[in-house]
Amino acid sequence: MDRPNDCAPVATGGKTLTKDQAVAILTARVSPIAGTETLPLEAALGRVLAEPVVSTLDVPGWDNSAMDGYAIRHADLSAHDGCLAVAQRIPAGAVGKPLAPGTAARIFTGAPVPEGADTVVEQEVCEASDGQVRIPLEIKAGANIRRAGEDIRAGAEVIASGTRLTPAHLGLAASVGVARLVVHRRLRVALLSSGDELALPGEPLKPGQIYNSNRFVLMGLLQTWGCEVVDLGIVADDLESTVAAMARGAREADLIIASGGVSVGEEDHLKPAVERLGRIEFHQVKIRPGKPLVFGEVQGRPLLGCPGNPVSLFVTAVLFARPLILRMQGVAGELEVRPLRIRAGFDWPRPDRRLEFQRARLERGADGELEVAVYPSRSSAVLSSVAWADGLVQLQPGQVIARGDPVEFLPFADF
Repeated sequence: MDRPNDCAPVATGGKTLTKDQAVAILTARVSPIAGTETLPLEAALGRVLAEPVVSTLDVPGWDNSAMDGYAIRHADLSAHDGCLAVAQRIPAGAVGKPLAPGTAARIFTGAPVPEGADTVVEQEVCEASDGQVRIPLEIKAGANIRRAGEDIRAGAEVIASGTRLTPAHLGLAASVGVARLVVHRRLRVALLSSGDELALPGEPLKPGQIYNSNRFVLMGLLQTWGCEVVDLGIVADDLESTVAAMARGAREADLIIASGGVSVGEEDHLKPAVERLGRIEFHQVKIRPGKPLVFGEVQGRPLLGCPGNPVSLFVTAVLFARPLILRMQGVAGELEVRPLRIRAGFDWPRPDRRLEFQRARLERGADGELEVAVYPSRSSAVLSSVAWADGLVQLQPGQVIARGDPVEFLPFADF
């Protein structure tokens, strides 16, 4: 295993933190995991770049045509009244001969501009017949040529370390001839589900039991975020079982994420288990849903304990687990989703005293413009509301909303 992350204690005084305070502590208390691997481009999608990509060549490597047309020497237009002999044909992948005075070269998109030519004229404005082409005299000199190095210069850093690689990044690396990339290894996350009432789908339910939906929500999110999941299974509601599961998670993973058992009831054992094996840094965040949220350290590994109610679990996972994971994966720069300002398609006359995140989705209003609709129930137990939604609407403490007011919308696609 790698060196444990440095989870130095933070003085929170046991107070309830704001969302921003909690995220700041989470991301400050961990560092990127050690360990890299070198992958071919086709296997690197979604991974985090550990070493920058530097171009060894100019892109494009030569002046080339931006479209199908005719390469000419602009001064020849007036000298020949716009009528030039077509002396050669240059498709992409071929190299033409130097352009003779008074001639044009039939050229195609991406083909190198021949020596002596300084302009490319699109074929749509030309008239070609009998080996000649007539070109309007008002054509602008230098048009439709992509210059060498116009996109990328040799020696330039084209992808920075800490970038999560998208299809565009892979194409960019390919464009400068890079076939393999050095990326951070996958983050290993131990997943713990707490509760005697939980059963796995496919098993018969005993009296008082429910199916463990949280396991699949968290596992899906972790896989979406590029993590390797270590499944610790369902942990019984007793202190010793919780301690044993956490100790295993600390041995086998870089980060432990638990669902359930984070409150202060007699059957909530997560906090005392963390205190036996390490320490707690904070345990409450001033949001709705998701107020009980435990962050601490277990035998040198960071631990995040999320509420057991399925909506609270989802909200705390995307708001807090995601930036924590991104930081540990080595992602540089902004870690949180930026909200979109979109008009409300609802009234919100009874706001909470906490920062509130309601399940929401975008719909078309009567005038055809986008607006935000919210799910009619505020219950944190209604998982179907998350499947209904395509984002969260962020409502400030005490904020009264009237239909048409701008609100902050966080799209699930950006998480």
